Amino acid sequence: MRNYEVTFIVDPVLSGDEIKATAQKYVDQLQESGASIVHVDEMGLRQLAYEINKRHSGYYYCVEFQSDATAYLTSLELNMRRDERLLRFLTIALDKYGVKYNADKREGLIGKTKKKSKATADLNTGAAAPVAAAPKPKIVKAQPPQPDNLKRIEGIGPKIAEVLKAANVDSFVKLAAMTPDQIKDLLNAAGDRFSFQDPTTWPAQSEMAAQGEWDKLKKWQDELKGGKVVTAASKDEEE
Repeated sequence: MRNYEVTFIVDPVLSGDEIKATAQKYVDQLQESGASIVHVDEMGLRQLAYEINKRHSGYYYCVEFQSDATAYLTSLELNMRRDERLLRFLTIALDKYGVKYNADKREGLIGKTKKKSKATADLNTGAAAPVAAAPKPKIVKAQPPQPDNLKRIEGIGPKIAEVLKAANVDSFVKLAAMTPDQIKDLLNAAGDRFSFQDPTTWPAQSEMAAQGEWDKLKKWQDELKGGKVVTAASKDEEE
């Protein structure tokens, strides 16, 4: 898969929730296109180099991702160009050096200056070099995995996705491991507005999604209605 990163600046006059929702919108769109999110860097509020739309600062985000669907980038950039919440954006393709640079930066290896060792200085002055102490092992914090876009499951909308995430069901794997009755209990606990949902097919759909069987899932979803299997009886009722 090819590696890319898109950096965009969100209008700082928006509320904190609106800024995060704007960024999450494009993360979701990338995942829906089949892209794999490598890292989302919330860079925070920064001063602009020049005034944009009467703004002197902006909220920066950088999303690194992998994708083979290069045609989708045109659609992504068109959506960003039309989004009045964004001040600027830039999408670039990363070569192997760019990928390594980003990985090293996340691990804290970029931006540190190397000091001249005392041993080298002693050699230059003729003094005996002391035995260097063993370096302390570097602790690298693992990046938390990005949550899956549960709205790709037929029958799950934004509100239901929030209900599931609130219950720590934020991945296709976790949803696939649940039974329809367990999902139904979560929906009932969230209120009457969710109690009419039928999650019968959600675990099976999630299993396909977790295994990357998107073509197979799409074909099945075309036969579903609101996430439910269409039976002969239901067809007769509609007619």
